[in-house]
Amino acid sequence: MTKKAAKASVKQPTAKAAPAPAESTKIGKTQLVELMADQTTLTKKQSDDVFSALLEFIVDALKGGKTVGLPGLGTLSVKATAARTGVRPGTSEKIQIPAGKKVAFKVATTLKSSL
Repeated sequence: MTKKAAKASVKQPTAKAAPAPAESTKIGKTQLVELMADQTTLTKKQSDDVFSALLEFIVDALKGGKTVGLPGLGTLSVKATAARTGVRPGTSEKIQIPAGKKVAFKVATTLKSSL
């Protein structure tokens, strides 16, 4: 084997910079539970139970047609949507979208003014 062939067969490590972890702008349930546990005397398990129960109460109230007010954050409510004609993307085909319900959120004025 010649020196040139020997050099070619030895792989040189390439210097690759490790990609910097992208900082997410989303806070998930796990982070909220951890923040709640840090801010209170509750354990993470207790915080998770409280958070899950709170979400369950909000969902049940919305399913029952009630409005849920979250002071300083806003109000969740269920709104009826009318049947309408839509356009399928890509094909431009006209389609009928049936009437239904959606969850609407109205931001609290105190939060809106502070953003």
